[in-house]
Amino acid sequence: MAAKKSVKRGGKGKGYKASSTKLTNKRTSKLAKQGKLKPKKKKKGWGELNQQSEIQNHHRVNGRDELVPEEENDLSDQDLDFYGTPGTASSFISDAKFGSLSKETVSKGKKRKKNIDEGEEENYEQKPRKLFAKEENIKSLLPIKTSHGVIPQMTQIKQEEPEIKEEMIEKSETATPEKQEELPTLTNIELYANRQEKLRARKARIAALASSLIENPEENIKKLKELRSYVTECDPDMFLTVRKLAMISMMEVFKDIIPGYRIRLPTEAEKAAKLKKETKKIRDFEETFLLNYKKYLEFLEMTCKGKLVEDKDNRFGKSGAELRPSPAASQSLSVLAAKCLCEILKAHPHFNYRNNIITVLVPHMNKGNKEVRDIVCDTVREIFRSDKSGEVSLEIVKSISRMVKIREFKVKREVLDSFLSLKIKEVDYDGDLVKQDGKTRKEMMKKMSRRERKKKKKMELLEHELLETKASEDKNKKIKMHTEIVQTIFHTYFRVLKSLHQSSLLSTVLEGLARFAHLINVDFFEDLFNVFNNLIDSGNLGYRESLHCIKTAFVILMGQGEVLNIDPMRFYTHLYNSILSVHAGVSSDDTSLVLDCVECMLGRRRRQISQQRVLAFIKRICTLSLQQDGHCCVALLAVLRSFVVNFKSSELLFDNETQGSGMFLPELPHPEHSNAHNTMLWEITLLK
Repeated sequence: MAAKKSVKRGGKGKGYKASSTKLTNKRTSKLAKQGKLKPKKKKKGWGELNQQSEIQNHHRVNGRDELVPEEENDLSDQDLDFYGTPGTASSFISDAKFGSLSKETVSKGKKRKKNIDEGEEENYEQKPRKLFAKEENIKSLLPIKTSHGVIPQMTQIKQEEPEIKEEMIEKSETATPEKQEELPTLTNIELYANRQEKLRARKARIAALASSLIENPEENIKKLKELRSYVTECDPDMFLTVRKLAMISMMEVFKDIIPGYRIRLPTEAEKAAKLKKETKKIRDFEETFLLNYKKYLEFLEMTCKGKLVEDKDNRFGKSGAELRPSPAASQSLSVLAAKCLCEILKAHPHFNYRNNIITVLVPHMNKGNKEVRDIVCDTVREIFRSDKSGEVSLEIVKSISRMVKIREFKVKREVLDSFLSLKIKEVDYDGDLVKQDGKTRKEMMKKMSRRERKKKKKMELLEHELLETKASEDKNKKIKMHTEIVQTIFHTYFRVLKSLHQSSLLSTVLEGLARFAHLINVDFFEDLFNVFNNLIDSGNLGYRESLHCIKTAFVILMGQGEVLNIDPMRFYTHLYNSILSVHAGVSSDDTSLVLDCVECMLGRRRRQISQQRVLAFIKRICTLSLQQDGHCCVALLAVLRSFVVNFKSSELLFDNETQGSGMFLPELPHPEHSNAHNTMLWEITLLK
């Protein structure tokens, strides 16, 4: 009984042996679940239909299997024509010819057994439908699944259908997202209102971020990254406006929150060390701040060069080439970026990346864009005037000198004119810095005993520490910086004088030498005078360059050049001949330069000048006053009054009865031979 029961339940008794078909089906199902089943190839001659009487269809009718007679399976000629025509519901006859249909048996159970090859079905689904349509006018339909496989279905496409399809493709290509589809329907006023609304939202967010950063930078330092993202705005409707607002806002934020010390990034050993919570918080703030500050400076550098910086996380899908700002808009961005760099450098010249900012700005002093050039040159002059220690000035001077040398002195005048704003009064070429009472350190140390020298060194060390606590500038360090600045400037000036006599920079160089003549080293005096004599004799100099040469020569002679045996007669003669070139019709602004030269030659060297020379220059100055504007004329008369007071021989020019040998000859080039004592200052009566 037990054996019978086992056979009834599943046929798994002791003597039962599973059939090979069942084992094959189990193996196939297992491989199909694992995805390792390979699709079987169809046999070519399988399932061929015999239209006579070989195929019999079994149907379940009222729970019984009945045999359908052959007469019902046969198809009439009309049915063959209908099912064989392409474009109908199914190409039944064509499928039948190729053996796509087969005997289909139905089991007596509730559920039909599935013998579909799953691997073959998946392979069919992965193939594109175009593979089944060998002709262009044939389109594939959904296939029919049978117990023996998948039967592909085809239908013929009507001729009008391709045109409709092309129209649908064109519409799909020109179709845009929902938001962009609404734009063409908006009027200009609505588009403008939409832009203003978006711009207002950006302004509010930028203002909120900037306010929170200025209010509490330590707590809100993470918002600096979000604020920096607005400088790379890519919305084509308003990217220019938003970028400008973000650039200015970040500049003001950095000017306010930059610390008063240079930030030093920690080393690897310092990062690995354990820190307190407060120390770690400060370090994280400094690292985040310095990272954003560096990226902001890099953005300004690229914008200064006229390049449009793109955002990596571009939400609008517009690249820099697609945005295409106009040349005027690109130039306005460059000008604004240069202004931001200049403002940061002026506000915090001590902070990190100072050298990088200087390296970016100095080449723009020689650019063709006049607006950017004026902004950078004005910034450099302001830094020169306000720099107390000389560190920033030294870096700028070195950078300018390097640029001038690389460009082979083909630079604009404004580049070298910026040196005139330097305020340098004292230098030390010997290395013995002046301490007190005009004595150098070496001289004081020689006169001290051993105990006094030891005490002096301790006092110097103590004074140095006190200066560090007071954060005041060390005088010795300042003089050292100024000495290096002057040496760099003179090196540039002397190269121009030596090889570029026809350069447009010659007037600037001569003006600079006149400005810093009291700082020139004694070793260069003789060479300078030889160069000046050659320049004057060449006749290639204008009146302005000649006046600068004369001023430089006499400033040297008034200072350390007193020990030199140099006859300045040639410079007196040249000034006497070129002084009338300065008049109101051409160059009234150079009157101050004439007054400086006359003061150096006559006022400060009155004991070394002859009477005839004094009278000739007084007469020439009085004649010059008739050719000037009102304010220049007053200045010349003031100088004339001082000469009349200091030189008693000038009374001869006010006495009409005095007579001397010869006659006054104003056209002679030499003032000593002009017989100025035989003339009068009749110009004064005209000036009343």
